[in-house]
Amino acid sequence: MQPFAICNETFGDWPWDRVCRFVAETGYQGVEIAPFTFAQAVTDVSPEQRRLIRRQAEDAGLEIVGLHWLLASPKGLHIHTRDEALRRRTVDYLRALVDFAGDVGAPVMIFGSPAQRRLEDGDVAGAWERIQDSYRQVLPTLAEREVVLCQESLPAPESDFILTAADAARMVRELDHPNFRMMLDVKSMCSEDRPAAEIIREFAALVRHFHANDANRRGPGFGDTDFRPIVSALKEAGYTGWVSVEVFDYSPDPETIARDSLRYLREVFSAA
Repeated sequence: MQPFAICNETFGDWPWDRVCRFVAETGYQGVEIAPFTFAQAVTDVSPEQRRLIRRQAEDAGLEIVGLHWLLASPKGLHIHTRDEALRRRTVDYLRALVDFAGDVGAPVMIFGSPAQRRLEDGDVAGAWERIQDSYRQVLPTLAEREVVLCQESLPAPESDFILTAADAARMVRELDHPNFRMMLDVKSMCSEDRPAAEIIREFAALVRHFHANDANRRGPGFGDTDFRPIVSALKEAGYTGWVSVEVFDYSPDPETIARDSLRYLREVFSAA
């Protein structure tokens, strides 16, 4: 059976234990964490708090499936900046996130963070070289904590660097490390100039995580995006990982988003 998860920032200021209970009662098997919902910096989350986060999810019968929105806070970080001191701070914080992921039991981290990877003066070649150097510095910690960092492609206008799934796949292939893979996001794939199903079939072997949303930034089933060919491509490719609901438009309310997104996903996966 396909496992489904949902991202915790969907629920706004709900306490973590309430999020876990509702997500489990709705029928999800997992929950995905945006670290900024717990603290401005994960270094401020104590060992005791980390154990509690993990235990409350487990008590609800949920797995913590991953982290995303990695560099949304603290403010000012940048993964490939020419400012070496700032880049070192960013790499150090990324390592701290890996430790946080390991402590709460999250097996993947999704690197989106469009503002924190924005180009400086259009320097694509330099950014590519520096971001790889940054990632390579984090790889030993990823391997030690058994966490996989997944490159996310983000289209314009959200991002101006690593815009397509092909860009993300190139990064994975060039780094060539088992703890570095890519993820796919339906909204982002819908911005490309070919069908999402075609993208899935080409890159499925490199994909470790999958975000489900509509091209309109709402939940799956809340717009015109047809998930049937998407789900068929995932099944044909043998993808058995998490399908995690991530939305950017939080209307009408968290409960409706969670329930109706899961109902739609179950329908299309059952029919595929």
